[in-house]
Amino acid sequence: MEKLPAYAPKLNPVEYLWGYWKQHELANVCPRDLWQLSHCATRALRRIRGKRRRLIIAFWKQVELWL
Repeated sequence: MEKLPAYAPKLNPVEYLWGYWKQHELANVCPRDLWQLSHCATRALRRIRGKRRRLIIAFWKQVELWL
């Protein structure tokens, strides 16, 4: 266990996931309302989790926290 600084986006693999998600999966989404945005976002995250597991592993390796 190691203490991390209060704000360290380069040490947080979730930041890489959000960055990819916003730039690639939801880049051209123009929702009509909050429900539609939520639906598109959930679908995109499921797609990443299901079909692009290697991408998630790459985010962990990027922050050098891979076990």
